Amino acid sequence: MTKSTLFLRACRREPVERTPIWLMRQAGRSLPEYRALRERWSLEQIVAQPELCAEVTLQPVRRLGVDAAVMFADIMLPLRSMGVDFELVDSIGPVMANPIRSAADVEALRTPPGPEAAPQVVEAVGLVCEQSPVPVICFAGGPFTLASYLIEGRPSRTFAITKEFMYREPDAFALLLDKLSRVTIGYLQAQVASGAQALQLFDSWIGALSPVDYEARVLPFTRRIFEATRTLGVPRIHFGTSTAGLLELITSAGPDVVSLDWRIGLDEGWRRVGHDRGVQGNLDPAVLLGPRAGVVEGARHVLREASGRPGHVFNLGHGVLPSTPIDNLLVLVDTVREGVPAHA
Repeated sequence: MTKSTLFLRACRREPVERTPIWLMRQAGRSLPEYRALRERWSLEQIVAQPELCAEVTLQPVRRLGVDAAVMFADIMLPLRSMGVDFELVDSIGPVMANPIRSAADVEALRTPPGPEAAPQVVEAVGLVCEQSPVPVICFAGGPFTLASYLIEGRPSRTFAITKEFMYREPDAFALLLDKLSRVTIGYLQAQVASGAQALQLFDSWIGALSPVDYEARVLPFTRRIFEATRTLGVPRIHFGTSTAGLLELITSAGPDVVSLDWRIGLDEGWRRVGHDRGVQGNLDPAVLLGPRAGVVEGARHVLREASGRPGHVFNLGHGVLPSTPIDNLLVLVDTVREGVPAHA
């Protein structure tokens, strides 16, 4: 089977015949075929069955015609192997049975080798890669985001408990990010060994940090992850939200592609990242809840800001919202495929 290389070439800033597109959280949520499966199985049950995991991962490729498949998994799954007990609660997110509250809690965390971090995911990756007609993106959670779930105990808007721990227990916080980064490196390496053709590091919530705190307390561990994966031979994407104040620091960590959200113009964000890197983004997912005309104009606006420069991967600034109409997703993909008309 001849696989499309459009997405991979764009990540490497090579000339492409059109802008590639994939969508975060394209696997699941908004697709009726996925919701039908979720009536029978939980997320973790789906991931534990490689054939079913492959089906969910490939559903948006078949339905939407996107240029990359993103592995159906969750950033929390490797934490079970570290000794963390949690539940993935629908409409809430991960909820910890025993949030981290002390240095002793951090010291108790295990650091399993990569293939053992989430073996069910690593096994499923191979099957998905065999079946996918487009490159398969695998991923892991970034150090701060995983730490915030472990410390807060559930999703947070303020990250106050996490920051308090970071300030009051700086050594324990550093040890926590050290352990998380070591497990993450092994997990990403194992996924590439199983066939992953691109990697994305989801440090979704780092925008909650000041540049000073990010640079001093998180960046060294993020840089470690990108340095350790540099020789794997696959493009590596960094994803975060509300990161307009951190773009130069994120770029210094070493990703090949930096994801931008809608809170900064793509042209301005790319200028700050540097044109020696690719960028991914950056349509507001909420645009897809509106009328068709707004979807078309929103997509064309992003494409105009990219100016046809090699290295742009079209995506949303965050994940597909569950109530997004399928027709709008199809319109978005078609619009990006068509590009910007000369008169638009």
